[in-house]
Amino acid sequence: MPTVSEYVQRQWGDRRTGLRYGDLELTHHEIAAGAAARAALLAELLPRGVEPHLGVLLDNTPEFPLWLGAAALAGAAVAGINPTRRGPELARDILHTECRVLVTAHAHLPLLDGLQLPGVRVVVTGTEEYARLLAPFEGAKPGEVEAAAGPVGPASRLLLYFTSGSTGAPKAAICTQGRLAAAGESLVTHFGLGRDDVHYICMPLFHGNAVIANWAPALVAGAGVALRDRFSASRFLDDVRAHGATYFTYVGRAVQYLLATPARPDDREHGLRIGFGTEAGAVDADRFAERFGVRLVEGYGSSEGGAAIQRTPGTPAGAIGRAAPGGDLAVVDPETGRECERARFDGAGRLLNGGAAIGELVNRAPNPFEGYWRNPSADAERRRGGWYWTGDLFYRDADGFLYFAARTDDRIRVDSENLAASMIENILARWEGVTGVAVYAVPDPVTGDQVMAALSLREGLDFDPSGFAEFLSAQPDLGTKMAPRFVRVLAGLPVTATNKVRRGVLREEGFWSGGPVWWRPPGAPGYRPLTPADVPGARGLQGRGNRAISHARSASEDGAGGAGAA
Repeated sequence: MPTVSEYVQRQWGDRRTGLRYGDLELTHHEIAAGAAARAALLAELLPRGVEPHLGVLLDNTPEFPLWLGAAALAGAAVAGINPTRRGPELARDILHTECRVLVTAHAHLPLLDGLQLPGVRVVVTGTEEYARLLAPFEGAKPGEVEAAAGPVGPASRLLLYFTSGSTGAPKAAICTQGRLAAAGESLVTHFGLGRDDVHYICMPLFHGNAVIANWAPALVAGAGVALRDRFSASRFLDDVRAHGATYFTYVGRAVQYLLATPARPDDREHGLRIGFGTEAGAVDADRFAERFGVRLVEGYGSSEGGAAIQRTPGTPAGAIGRAAPGGDLAVVDPETGRECERARFDGAGRLLNGGAAIGELVNRAPNPFEGYWRNPSADAERRRGGWYWTGDLFYRDADGFLYFAARTDDRIRVDSENLAASMIENILARWEGVTGVAVYAVPDPVTGDQVMAALSLREGLDFDPSGFAEFLSAQPDLGTKMAPRFVRVLAGLPVTATNKVRRGVLREEGFWSGGPVWWRPPGAPGYRPLTPADVPGARGLQGRGNRAISHARSASEDGAGGAGAA
């Protein structure tokens, strides 16, 4: 099994352009040389006898992939540090992953003010001191540095990347060199990527999506990489054209942000041919293909590597695909461990047996999950009964195609019926003028849940309650219990640093936390403004979120976990 270190070494002597960042261009050879110099510096900076871990607190600048390559050569592991974290949470991430070196930039130094980081050496890129530290190693070659933890092999740790969660501190998932190289090889084969491709990386490199699904296949294929500090919808096409990008990955609402930009006559004048990611939704994917001429491929892969779904020709609309090779995926009742019924649909595509068909996706086969750093309880939760439990709810049709329903952390159960929040979101996304949709549960004052939808609209548009009700009545695949009882209109949905909608925040805010709320009284045909008198006890439910809901096979949340490996 090859290693990432070996792929970095293969760049040596390749004089083609390998990295683009604004006006800066580096050849593959210069990338390998830069990684080798940093690997040698890292060997000097890391104290003996400690875990060879370094934290990288950077935007998507050239230093980030250079330090990824350096860690691979040095047998060290990179913990991607999220710059949106603050104070004790930020310090906790650095100390939990036992980083003895923290690479950052001058712009992020204020984040470290007042933090207690004992034993952590902070290295600031772009400074005179940084140049002095690197100078002695300018002639280093890949493979010359003695690895910090013995010979580099497929089992050498390379990534400690934090997975997002709705409760508790983020968990640092382990990814070895062998797993990352294998992921890159799989995507190269699946998409036919090659040396002439240019991978546009606009998703943050501190997250698994950008490294696993974009940087790794570029490294394996010998393709070029074009970096953008942070995702920018307004600069996206300009970057794609300027760098000749052909492939990109997306997470969360990035596609919706791009579709919300003003249409231009030259929207199809570029070389981009494929986007790979998750949570775009069938409606937005079709709109993206129609407007930009680019096919979006939705994928699913748990960030931890324990389960993957592969889209193949013939995958029905709305489905993600079937189990990837080597997987034995099943949809099971988490209370009994028994496999759920296969999904049944009516002629309009409505799921008829959600209560019996929706369950948690598990992988019953040996899988590459490599655990969490210093978190045995989380490891045990994932590996219950010898299976890998994804924490995601799915349903499966008679032909074996898998459909995402929800995260297990956010559930919707209306009148004893389990609903698939992702299905409702895809329907609501058809309404003209909507730029973002999040569907989640709010507790019913009597029992169970009610469906609430948070909508963001195009600038200058106001919510039209009668028009929205007419739209809902015209959707043939919207079940009677799926129509939102409550609609909250926001200027923008709360998102994470990777543009995933923070449904947990919306859920915890309940009914009365900003933005007008409309509701449809039982039996009423339309919506009207919600007042405290309309929902007895609603104020008391604020902040309760969905903690009162106990049934494990209801549905909602952030969309397919593909962020990770998507």
